[in-house]
Amino acid sequence: MSELFVRTLREDPADAEVDSHKLLVRAGYVRRVSPGIYTWLPLGLKVLRKVEEVVRQEMDAAGAQEVLLPALLPREPYEATNRWEEYGPNLFRLRDRRDNDYLLAPTHEEMFTLTVKDMYSSYKDLPVTLYQIQTKYRDEARPRAGIIRTREFLMKDAYSFDLNDEGLNRSYESMRVAYQKVFNRLGLPFVICSATSGAMGGSRSEEFLFPCGIGEDTFVSSPGGYAANTEAVTTPPLEDVDFSATPEQVLHPTPVATTIEALVDVANSLVPRTDRSWDASDTLKNVVLVATHPDGTREVFVVGVPGDREVDLKRVEANMAPAEIEIATPEDLKKHPELVPGYIGPAVMGPNSTERVVLDDGTLSGSVRYLLDPHVARGSAWITGGNEVEKHVFYSVYGRDFEADGFIEAVEVRTGDLAPDGSGELSIERGIEIGHIFQLGRKYAQALDLKVLDQNGKTEVVTMGSYGIGVSRVLASLVEINHDERGMMWPANLAPAQVQVIATGKGDDLFNAAQTIAQTLSDDGLEVIYDDRPKVSAGVKFADYELIGIPYAVVIGRGFKDGRVEIRDRRSGESKEVELAEVYSELKNVMAS
Repeated sequence: MSELFVRTLREDPADAEVDSHKLLVRAGYVRRVSPGIYTWLPLGLKVLRKVEEVVRQEMDAAGAQEVLLPALLPREPYEATNRWEEYGPNLFRLRDRRDNDYLLAPTHEEMFTLTVKDMYSSYKDLPVTLYQIQTKYRDEARPRAGIIRTREFLMKDAYSFDLNDEGLNRSYESMRVAYQKVFNRLGLPFVICSATSGAMGGSRSEEFLFPCGIGEDTFVSSPGGYAANTEAVTTPPLEDVDFSATPEQVLHPTPVATTIEALVDVANSLVPRTDRSWDASDTLKNVVLVATHPDGTREVFVVGVPGDREVDLKRVEANMAPAEIEIATPEDLKKHPELVPGYIGPAVMGPNSTERVVLDDGTLSGSVRYLLDPHVARGSAWITGGNEVEKHVFYSVYGRDFEADGFIEAVEVRTGDLAPDGSGELSIERGIEIGHIFQLGRKYAQALDLKVLDQNGKTEVVTMGSYGIGVSRVLASLVEINHDERGMMWPANLAPAQVQVIATGKGDDLFNAAQTIAQTLSDDGLEVIYDDRPKVSAGVKFADYELIGIPYAVVIGRGFKDGRVEIRDRRSGESKEVELAEVYSELKNVMAS
């Protein structure tokens, strides 16, 4: 410890929000350089390398082969797949002295594709799965939670290459099983959730989420086994509603009805129902959003949702990737005077608009695209905006009085919603994404002309899978479940050392004995930290031991004069005194229990 490059802190860093961030900084594992950028110090790097090694072993066991591609990449391959623009402001772009464009890679689909294209040309070369553990870069707008969401991070990404879809399915399943083995070996709980593919593309996508209250991802599960990221949840199809007995729509004055709650009150006093009272679920709320496309184009569109539901921008964005979604600004609304804030109805949008244009597919659309959430059933009747100040339309029927350009999953998923597979009601949890696997298909191979000759000499486009693990994020997740109020508690297979030998007294004999124990344990194959600091109190040494999180300690202190030492178990908190001559055998027993 007198030589180890570490400086522990007694106070939490001012910018730390989550336990892993606080402890990794206080224990001297990492140091912040700037927002979202961290230096890995010796203790942290030891753990990071051990997490890497577990990942590496399982990738190798699954038949994947390790390579290492550059992090600094040319623009051209990313232009070929449109991701130079699609990534938008998240991409770090730079130019060299010759004015050539480069990027710091957030992911490597293009380069892996070109690497295989350079080497392989026949079906006999396939299948092949390649992987790397490499630093990635993403210009996060709001880095947070220490190393959980950063601008520079360590990631394992693997890519499978197969001749056909059957081969892709086998490769995908192989990686899926390998991921389960990785997280089981790390002792990290996980849930496999269906997910959207987003800008990555592909036909199938699953996330491995670590259930954790500080997670940025929200996922759902059902008693019958359904699990999905909320962005990927689909609404079970609704049956059409018979509207034959529904009155014709009528426009009513609705003074002061500027909120859903106020509208319901006005409706019940102005147009009372005989069967029940109106409530928020009877109103159709039309929310004006803006999609910023990769080329910078801002598209104003409207989403219609039941009034008792809120729009989930992340769900909308996931279903409109790679566009970025936000609430429309007053400036956006000024460009569309037909949209009367607070009183927007479907009559002025999409196919219902008088400003109709013919789309490429031959369908009609208005100047503002109108999308409905699937909770709006065909034939259902609604109270909705009348497109005039202080006026709403009652009994407006979808399919009779208005249409839409399409559907989009837009509302927040709620506890108690039904799982789309019929497996029961959904519950909602939060989690940290620690892995993500995709069936990419032929998107990247097609764009970059990766083809091979099949058994009949015919040219075939190769099909691909992509498989990522956030290695540095996994380490932070491990801290979140392996700590107490005093510090970290590493499992022995991941700790920077298995044993910490602590000398807590005075006299050369005591320190010489501690040195001998530490050396013997090291010679026996254990990784050992020896706290040899002569002028540091026992309290400080124990506090550092608990903060750093070494699984076991051998304490040479008060009992030394009687030929006894203490063995401590950091995780259980148990300790025992043993004879000096028995310390090695007793420590092995404790570690094996």
